[in-house]
Amino acid sequence: MSCPVLRNVFAGLLLALLSNGPSVHGAEFGHLPDNITVLEGESIILRCKIDEEVTHKAWLNRSNILFAGTDKWSLDRRVSLVNSNTSDFSIQIERVEVADEGLYTCSFQASNKPRIAHVFLIVQVPARIVNISQDVSVNEGGNVYLFCLAVGRPEPTVTWKENKYGLMSEGEFLDITEIKRHQAEEFECITNNGVTQPDIRKVKVTVNYPPMITDVKNMPAQLGKTAILRCEAMAVPTASFEWYRDDRRPVESDNTLRIKNEKTRSLLLFTNVTDKHFGNYTCFASNRLGASNASMLLFRPGAVYGRGVAVNVGVSAGVGFWLCLSVSLLMKV
Repeated sequence: MSCPVLRNVFAGLLLALLSNGPSVHGAEFGHLPDNITVLEGESIILRCKIDEEVTHKAWLNRSNILFAGTDKWSLDRRVSLVNSNTSDFSIQIERVEVADEGLYTCSFQASNKPRIAHVFLIVQVPARIVNISQDVSVNEGGNVYLFCLAVGRPEPTVTWKENKYGLMSEGEFLDITEIKRHQAEEFECITNNGVTQPDIRKVKVTVNYPPMITDVKNMPAQLGKTAILRCEAMAVPTASFEWYRDDRRPVESDNTLRIKNEKTRSLLLFTNVTDKHFGNYTCFASNRLGASNASMLLFRPGAVYGRGVAVNVGVSAGVGFWLCLSVSLLMKV
């Protein structure tokens, strides 16, 4: 015997007066839709319309009796009787849960014939991200593995979006092999199942790389005037800067010269240029991944000076000196 027939028999026993007469679909007398959809946490009223005189009536959820007439059989406080009169027999479920999903039956006895209407309650759950990768820091050339896990009813889709170039990747997992520095950014995980607005979370990916000096140039200067030597270096983590003179002495601030270090650059500020200031200066930028140096001249206008600026990554002229300096600075990190 099928489950629907068993439910009908069970309802018949409950109503006591029901016979084995034919059952009628709810649409013919109760105007109940086949399916009702509700969001988890909302309340729903299940209505059973009656258009003839009845003697007994009941609400069932699967094979569980909720109400027999006005007598409540369910122990669930969220379930209540809204109407019980000659034309309307309706119940309400508050704060709907996923477990409430299923078949509900309104059954009543009319003219010695059992009448039964079915409605299937569908509970939807908005897509929600429940677990996602933490922000990650990786050295350039390494691999990055991101995950984003989501739940919802219906089953949600998961998409990774990279905003800088508008790239998209479907699925919970995002793999980036041999990552480059330009790929450092925030990656968005978007999950959606069409129930409400998508749920969006972000993961920040930081790519570490050694300093690369990008902007140096020789600078003419007038005696008694001000002058500036600039050293720009891109690096993650941020580079530390040091300056050296042509005789390899560390440059120190005094009343005529000041060193100003900023996030991505270092400045040599000459407030009153004298003959002793003219010469070759080397900027040395380093972080825990490596080092870079570049040389530049502060010269008197019209003076003839060598081959110009030399920019080198890693180690420049004076191999022994810069190698030792690089090693000693990196060991401090």
